[in-house]
Amino acid sequence: MCATNYLPTIGKESSPLHLQNKFVYRKSPDINQMAAVNGSESQPAKHQEVGHKSLLQSDALYQYILETSVYPREPAPMKELREVTAKHPWNLMTTSADEGQFLNLLLKLINAKNTMEIGVYTGYSLLSTALALPDDGKILALDINRENYEIGRPIIEKAGVAHKIDFREGPALPVLDLMIEDEKFHGSFDFIFVDADKDNYLNYHKRLIDLVKIGGVIGYDNTLWNGSLVAPPDAPLRKYVRYYRDFVLELNKALAVDPRVEICQLPVGDGITLCRRIS
Repeated sequence: MCATNYLPTIGKESSPLHLQNKFVYRKSPDINQMAAVNGSESQPAKHQEVGHKSLLQSDALYQYILETSVYPREPAPMKELREVTAKHPWNLMTTSADEGQFLNLLLKLINAKNTMEIGVYTGYSLLSTALALPDDGKILALDINRENYEIGRPIIEKAGVAHKIDFREGPALPVLDLMIEDEKFHGSFDFIFVDADKDNYLNYHKRLIDLVKIGGVIGYDNTLWNGSLVAPPDAPLRKYVRYYRDFVLELNKALAVDPRVEICQLPVGDGITLCRRIS
């Protein structure tokens, strides 16, 4: 998604991460300066996307994508949930609108019917999934915080897809361990989306690889982690960004050499790695 020869930049709105090292991150060109050169006036096009995590260099280009291809096609329930989530103090945790659109289309392309989501928050990606599945499709949704899910549940119910969702509050690993013990769950999921505690991503992968079917897909979110993966050791990172960065790096290295999957890492949102099980 990034243009050739451009390095990712971190916008102030995109994350709590602020990297100032000029050798790693190149600043976006100033739109006002460009307008002055062209002899015209223009206002900087700053994105308004809640949970914006795009690694595109230009905020204006990201806003162009949203306004041209994403927002006009965004289902009304997803727009409503996105706007409700914008008022929540943790709104950076939400899936971005362009990633929600991507997931919705991906699920249709692979004809997914039985899915799982680890990490729900207010349910934006969950709603995107539910809208993509057939009427008898199912989503096992796991999250430690029901309160956040309850913010989006009325909208999900109004959209007529709540019957597809089996929400369970609590840590995901114990649930996965129980499923691993029961062979009927082995290879039973068409698609699994993980957007949860990064320090457990590898623990999830060790279990999910048996639960997703051969030919099925696992999607791991935030695998570019605010662009911090290429930051120098002395970069001024927020504590939580620095802490989880090592776990994301570890996951990426493991997935790159895992012979059981084919992978594709995409700079959509904060980075998503798709793993297609082949054995």
